[in-house]
Amino acid sequence: MKRLIIASTSTVHGSGYLEYILPELSIFFKNVNTIVFIPYARPSGISYDVYTAKAKEAFEKIGIKVKGIHEFDNPVDAVKNAEGIFTGGGNTFELVNQLYKNNVINILKEVLENGTPYLGTSAGSNICGVTMMNTNDMPIVYPPSFDTMGLIPFNINAHYLDPDPTSKHMGETRETRIKEYHVFNETPVLGLREGSWLQVTDNQVLLKGEYTARLFRKDAVAVELDTDTIIKQETLS
Repeated sequence: MKRLIIASTSTVHGSGYLEYILPELSIFFKNVNTIVFIPYARPSGISYDVYTAKAKEAFEKIGIKVKGIHEFDNPVDAVKNAEGIFTGGGNTFELVNQLYKNNVINILKEVLENGTPYLGTSAGSNICGVTMMNTNDMPIVYPPSFDTMGLIPFNINAHYLDPDPTSKHMGETRETRIKEYHVFNETPVLGLREGSWLQVTDNQVLLKGEYTARLFRKDAVAVELDTDTIIKQETLS
């Protein structure tokens, strides 16, 4: 049975790393002593050690230890034997590239489908969708595939931003880019705003947090989903 928290971001304005969601995580990971952290996305190019230290500091506040996947001799065994797993944000292209390079992506999908509790933020949430094709990141590396874990039947656009009517910026909006995606692709896309997350229990996907989420489907008008909405298959059709 899947147990996932798929969060748009690790940090909301005015608070520290994971601070806004720590109360939720203390319940979600209540039977976990040590979390395996996957730092492959390397935000701003920081090292795995620096990124892992940041995760350790946050989880210490709720009494949970963290060990980076790079600290294990065998990353596949690390995932296979993990009590809980956290994949942080950063560059989704590099994250997916390293998951394939280290032969981790298939075993990660397997253990999560079998019930290992998982937290993803930003890039770590993008990989829960069918593909990573709705990431906002620059393609700094070329992963073997854009296919990700398909733990939910749609894609995530993390850090979703609404158009600012007062802005003088004339470039593409997030909605414009998702519409471009749907010219060539069928998979629905959920624009997940910062401060909101999905709570996945087996096949139930529940929207949580402060904000609505925006659901995009091919050849359909985008719709707003209220917090505490269960996202059902018929909603995605």
